[in-house]
Amino acid sequence: MRVAPPGTATVPADQECVALAEIELCGELIIAASAAADGERLSADRIDEVLRVAAEPTARGC
Repeated sequence: MRVAPPGTATVPADQECVALAEIELCGELIIAASAAADGERLSADRIDEVLRVAAEPTARGC
């Protein structure tokens, strides 16, 4: 098996942008879940709110 040396593998910028956005959204869900009362689960509406499902798309840094 051949593996590229560290620092030589490249990921297209659009894939990096998508990955960063996913990481950001996961972080926001974790924060929202940790702010909920002990044992309380996030409702579907709250998850949609955290993930900005109903919001208009905004321009991100990518």
